[in-house]
Amino acid sequence: MTRSLLLAALALTLASPAAAHLAPGEHGSFAAGVSHPLFGADHVLAMVVVGIWAALIGGRATWAVPLAFVGAMGVGYGLALAGTPLPLVEPVILASMIVFGALVALTLSMPLPAAMATAAFFGLFHGHAHGGELGEAGALAFGLGFVLATAALHAGGVALGSALARARVETGLPARIVGGAAALAGLVIAFG
Repeated sequence: MTRSLLLAALALTLASPAAAHLAPGEHGSFAAGVSHPLFGADHVLAMVVVGIWAALIGGRATWAVPLAFVGAMGVGYGLALAGTPLPLVEPVILASMIVFGALVALTLSMPLPAAMATAAFFGLFHGHAHGGELGEAGALAFGLGFVLATAALHAGGVALGSALARARVETGLPARIVGGAAALAGLVIAFG
């Protein structure tokens, strides 16, 4: 069980979809919004690892940390739509993969407000990037699509993190390996 869970987690952190984002003109703004975070390895990795980390912290963090990420992501999206610049968006997004992977690898727990602030900080930049790539999509439908896709990725991460937390009781190793693999994948994406 632990070996198959570990292999699935590693495959998830290293997977990179080959398709491009859906064109809003062809597929509609909502579908384009849903596809946007799903077809960027940087977004997928960060969103899933946020869920894993939240589940490893446990308790209220399981839902509060992903919610803080999504809420701040909405604020970042609004800032981008309003034309408010945010410095270093792409570098911070790349750093989010490495930081969240390291938090999982170190099985680092922190007080709930600090964990939520960490997630919100990075969520702000992810949201700004989504808003900056809106193109011809309708803002509301596109935004709703990427928020729902992000929440689904977080939920998948929470499910995986819950399984890793149970496995951690047995060996302490699976979460560290998955977090290390996620941080390494972030480094490869950032510098590859």
